[in-house]
Amino acid sequence: MRIKTTAAALLLAACFTTSPVQAQAGNASLDMPREPLTAADLEGLRAELRAVRKQLMAQNLHLTEDQATRFWPVYDQYQADLTKIKDDQYALIAEYANTYGKYDDAKATDFITRWLDIDARITALRARYIPIVNRAVPGVVAATFFQIDRRVSMMIDQRIASMLPVLQFQTQVAQ
Repeated sequence: MRIKTTAAALLLAACFTTSPVQAQAGNASLDMPREPLTAADLEGLRAELRAVRKQLMAQNLHLTEDQATRFWPVYDQYQADLTKIKDDQYALIAEYANTYGKYDDAKATDFITRWLDIDARITALRARYIPIVNRAVPGVVAATFFQIDRRVSMMIDQRIASMLPVLQFQTQVAQ
């Protein structure tokens, strides 16, 4: 258990090192990048995150042999469905990187609306899978799966967010 906790803590620390919160003169500010991600950055990040996600789930979700036999096929299907949504998210991030410096108010509103739609689709997917996971494993184990999944997703989302410059910085790039 200590090794699992340490591994999760190290992953979390790695996520936060890309965007530390710094206290400056009594004000908290976020150290945000001012340049967009490259396609290589994005693909490297995506490959890393896919590999870590299942490993973290396996290390932290305690399953009996019988539960594991029922759970992992459900998990794999859930991940396949999630990947379809994440494909849209990564396409949106790539579009953001390619369009950064050229956003006007309408394009910015469209971007954030589509980003929030992806968030809503992920939440809807989780809701759709609650009864499916509950058929595979007992309720406490199912709830634990969703807790772990959500925590890992939040770590990933923070990592992605820390790599994206905010739109207000684009005027400095466009000049």
